[in-house]
Amino acid sequence: MSDELKKQAAKAAMQEVRSGMRIGLGTGSTAKHFVDYLGAEVANGFECICVPTSEVTAAQARSLNIPLTTLDEIDSLDVTVDGADEIDANKYLIKGGGGALLREKIVAAASAKMVVIADTSKMVDHLGAFPLPIEVNKFGLGATTKLVQTIMDEFAAQGGLALRQTKGGQAFETDGGHFILDASFGLISDAKALSNALLNVPGVVQHGLFLDMCSAAYLASPDGVVELGGTV
Repeated sequence: MSDELKKQAAKAAMQEVRSGMRIGLGTGSTAKHFVDYLGAEVANGFECICVPTSEVTAAQARSLNIPLTTLDEIDSLDVTVDGADEIDANKYLIKGGGGALLREKIVAAASAKMVVIADTSKMVDHLGAFPLPIEVNKFGLGATTKLVQTIMDEFAAQGGLALRQTKGGQAFETDGGHFILDASFGLISDAKALSNALLNVPGVVQHGLFLDMCSAAYLASPDGVVELGGTV
């Protein structure tokens, strides 16, 4: 999506925050614009305390003088604003294209409300065209990969399974020191059953299916912003 549409979605989500709130800050190119807007408000006296979902977002927030804390210091948040790689009519999501899915899910789960910002091209009839990121422990990678492949076969995945690589050809490592397997399902027929199956694999730390977590979404298009469960 164009940078302008990303900005429109991020700006629309600003109506979800109020001065004094505890806010989770997402990761990715669209969430980056939300952090910029929030930083501008903080410069004008807006009060908040925020928990970032990645080291990249933390660095951006610090550069804008946005007050930060951790979920060790506060155990709950009012709202988290984050992007998504796919969203369906149930507001089920695939996230993790940026590699921050574990922290994103921890922060979202600690929030009273999760707000997604994206463009309308991320709206899908069925999840699965975007490869599902699966965060895995480095230990036992081969055995874990085999078990994940077995699950893909059971769910009739239409594509393959790949260890995420950096541009330099090294295994991508998350902020938490884990690897990511990208699983191309093509179509996910039963997201909840797949979620449970993956979490039963001992080497799987977490996956990018965010189910029953998103409360509202602001999806930008050239014709304006579409709201799903928003405040207005």
